[in-house]
Amino acid sequence: MKQRINLLITFSIIALIVLCVVQFFLVKITYNYKVAQFHAEIKEEIASITNDYSDIDSTIVHKKDLLYKQLAQRYLQNKKRKSDLTYALLHNEYRDVLTRKLQLKLEREIPDITINFAVVLNKFILYKSAQKADTLFSEKSFIKNKLYGNLISLDNAFLVRNYAGTTSGSLQMQDYKLLTEDSMYVSVIEWETIILKRMRMVLILSLFSIITLITLFVIAIKALIKQKKVNDVKTDFINNITHELKTPLTTLGISTKILERKEIRDNEVQFNMILHTISRQNNRLQNLIDQVMSSSLGEFELQKEKIDLETFLNTIIVDFKIANPEINITSDINAAKTTLLLDQFHLTTAIQNVLENAVKYGSTVINIKTELIQNQFNISIKDNGIGISKNKHSLLFDKFYRVEKGNLHNTKGLGLGLYYVNQIIKAHQGSIAVISDLGKGSVFTIMFKV
Repeated sequence: MKQRINLLITFSIIALIVLCVVQFFLVKITYNYKVAQFHAEIKEEIASITNDYSDIDSTIVHKKDLLYKQLAQRYLQNKKRKSDLTYALLHNEYRDVLTRKLQLKLEREIPDITINFAVVLNKFILYKSAQKADTLFSEKSFIKNKLYGNLISLDNAFLVRNYAGTTSGSLQMQDYKLLTEDSMYVSVIEWETIILKRMRMVLILSLFSIITLITLFVIAIKALIKQKKVNDVKTDFINNITHELKTPLTTLGISTKILERKEIRDNEVQFNMILHTISRQNNRLQNLIDQVMSSSLGEFELQKEKIDLETFLNTIIVDFKIANPEINITSDINAAKTTLLLDQFHLTTAIQNVLENAVKYGSTVINIKTELIQNQFNISIKDNGIGISKNKHSLLFDKFYRVEKGNLHNTKGLGLGLYYVNQIIKAHQGSIAVISDLGKGSVFTIMFKV
């Protein structure tokens, strides 16, 4: 059973991990799609804005074309080298003005987001004739080739458009054409936040589904562990019920054998005492199964009555001596004539459980002592058994707990005895304490308010 549950838990964990990984990839795919969709929207809007410079300043654009012509003609006249021409292109006098104008237009046309941009030069080619071309500038898109814009890096930017322009001219009776190509890159401030806002429903549903799966997994595992514990207790109960019923059965067996002796039958006092013992143990036997089941449920219906504690304890001691003749049990009653309102059956079973535990764990000498301290009546049961380590004291009264050595239980039982004792004492508004250490025996003290 344990192996099957461990195997089921292992497979469940693997399945949960696989589902979480799949969920992660689905979210990642959705994220990538939203990013691509966002880029497409930005490209479309930027293209519609930057393709029309008329409302920026047509004069500046015209002068920019004139600049290109002037630079090309000076190069044709051998008045500029390629490096000088490149420097003049990239440090043109209109870059700051164009940057401010286009930035204002972007803010006006797309007010909801902040966009940084850069227009970088890719090519500047001079065609002297159809067969002859002079490539004055041709490089990949780098931020150092920026014509204008406010971007300082292309690392987190994306391409929104490429623009190629041609200009024709004539110099010294020779026609020429000028081909220019530039690219525009933009970067949207806090674009990740914008994407996440668009994905918030997907993220919420994904997170909810993962939390739900984990919650259901934990609930299922707890249910399996609980079921395993119940099955273990049930098996343990079936295997050890005979042991739990040993005390009344042993007492009845011994009492029956005593009655077979002629001298006992002829002695009316002893005969009646044995009959009373048999009657008590018979009633105890009939009620013991109900007591074990009720103790496992933690439900008690007390039938309280006035009890003389000296007589009550002496009766328990007599019955215990008959069932355990090899145990030396003594009493030290220091609070005679004390009467309390108690449930005789349940309290008898509780004290007998403590005595039986002492025998289980090696006791040969047991002393029952009573004392009345102010308004508190104490019953102390001291034994010379193997004792209990101090770190186990807090577990002694837990349901199903049994003291063990290593992984082996050396004594039979359901782990309900001391739990039942504690529940009964609490039901009487009393308390129980233990003083013990390994190899030094134990002292259980039951305390009732008078």
